Amino acid sequence: MWLFYAVGSAFFAGLTSILAKCGIRKTDSTVATAVRTIVILIFSWVMVGIAGSAEQIISISGESLLFLILSGAATGASWLCYFRALQLGDINKVVPIDKSSTVLTILLALIFLGEGISVSKALALLVIAAGILLMIERKDVKLEGSFHVWSGWPLKRTGRNKNTERPARGGWMLYAAGSAFFASLTAILGKVGISGVESNLGTAIRTVIVLIMAWVMVFVTGKQAEVRKIERKELVFICLSGIATGASWLCYYRALQEGPASVVTPIDKLSVLITVIFSYFVFGERLSRRALAGLALLTAGTAAMALL
Repeated sequence: MWLFYAVGSAFFAGLTSILAKCGIRKTDSTVATAVRTIVILIFSWVMVGIAGSAEQIISISGESLLFLILSGAATGASWLCYFRALQLGDINKVVPIDKSSTVLTILLALIFLGEGISVSKALALLVIAAGILLMIERKDVKLEGSFHVWSGWPLKRTGRNKNTERPARGGWMLYAAGSAFFASLTAILGKVGISGVESNLGTAIRTVIVLIMAWVMVFVTGKQAEVRKIERKELVFICLSGIATGASWLCYYRALQEGPASVVTPIDKLSVLITVIFSYFVFGERLSRRALAGLALLTAGTAAMALL
């Protein structure tokens, strides 16, 4: 059953990236993160109410609560980096770097959780790593014939959305790398914290920490006044991305509770495939041959990791 939840997590995470990108065209990424966390908090506690697990909060051990809090803090840091990277760069470049947390998560699961890794899984991991490297390609902005080359992959013109044919601002890669690092910590800390805790309740507790962290960042950076300036259309997309994230989290932590982190995480990262498909139809973004080859390796390696 955990495999079903892992696939659901990937689908909703892929949808999150697209909805979030639509919601931060003009809205500051930190403000958008804080607003969408409110939606996730409401969504997650509604699910706790449906599951009837709220009363279990008093029986959570101190150790589990600590790791849930740390996992929430890591998630908050990952989000702040991720959505800043999305605002600065091309979604098809940011997402693969963020998903490189797969490799680090598997290694951390091997070291700290004692999850064994066979020769076949090690080979699958190498295929995943190779796919990620192929999907990450940074180039200077210039025109080459019928191609637009951004500060990332060469993208063919599709005519669907000319607004996307503009150079990305610098700094996105550093934020994307930070997102990947904190995401890997999230998976490990979450795996430990969710043990013995109903998954919906664990997700809701983590969301409280993320909410606090997100709004602290809003006030520290002095951007609280920008909340009232969010356009209605972008606010709708931000809220929808929050609902998608909440659904992804509920699936992800249920999968982590029942399955091995070293397998659940790679499946969850298949959201990059969902993102690429949606970004083609929504933003008119197309991958280069190199990036497509990387996506194929990433998908094959993840499938092998889940089946082996």
